[in-house]
Amino acid sequence: MKLLIVGARGQLGSALERASRKKGWEPAAVDLPQVDIADPENIRAALKASSPDLVVNAAAYTAVDRAEDEPEAAFSANRDGPRHLARACARSGIVLIHVSTDYVFDGTSGRPYTEDDPVSPLGVYGKSKAAGEDAVRSELPAHLIVRTSWLYAARGHNFVRTMIRIGKTEKAVRVVADQFGCPTSAADLAAAVLVLAEQAVAAQSQTLWGTYHFCNRGVTSWHGFAETIFEKTRGRIPLRVEHVAPITTVQFNAAAPRPAYSVLSCGRIRRRFGIVPRPWEEALFDVLEEIIAEEATGRGNIR
Repeated sequence: MKLLIVGARGQLGSALERASRKKGWEPAAVDLPQVDIADPENIRAALKASSPDLVVNAAAYTAVDRAEDEPEAAFSANRDGPRHLARACARSGIVLIHVSTDYVFDGTSGRPYTEDDPVSPLGVYGKSKAAGEDAVRSELPAHLIVRTSWLYAARGHNFVRTMIRIGKTEKAVRVVADQFGCPTSAADLAAAVLVLAEQAVAAQSQTLWGTYHFCNRGVTSWHGFAETIFEKTRGRIPLRVEHVAPITTVQFNAAAPRPAYSVLSCGRIRRRFGIVPRPWEEALFDVLEEIIAEEATGRGNIR
């Protein structure tokens, strides 16, 4: 399969490229400045050059707090870019998989969110991602939108690496304990996206198009996530941290509001594609093993 990955240098894009090559596919991997999805001409040129069977959009503006001060940049990348990409795919008859986020919900639900629940984003980032979903739906029937949550990988900027970096120098770490969600390995999400890609191209069926949720199984808080990270790495990475103090969202005082409960139900992706996410602790262990191995050989870059 010829796959075009947009946003290839990010956590998910990198994982997609590695996983698709292992399957023997021919991924074309592009990112800024080579391809800017906010530029329709860039997109048309990329599609012409790669002639893909399917496009995965893993590009996004993800600086949640900075988005509050940079709404134009957030909406350009997260709304306008997906619209241009979906429009170009529609003209060329290409399927698009677009990756979205749990931040399209306000976090007030008392149960896991399904794909049919109404969105109600709290901040600029979530609003721009919700607008991007709508843009894809309006431009291209042959699409799959995949929402995920709390994404991390062995490389890149993410919560896992941040905790290890802070834990190397600080004895006490303060972490929010009243926000709950599902930590998700970029490698696991990439594997799921490739299953969707393979079946979508093979079937070209209207029954497959639509929105899906994928995250690793189980629920925790950011505080619980951090404690598990330190528990699994203590003694294998030199850490100074001795105490993980639970704090509230109010105490954290972030610029952008966050959903307090953004747990996603993954029933639809299981029923239609046979994808059953593994527990988040199991996925985290694999990522930490990769980080630990790199740290042991001196190739690690968590400073």
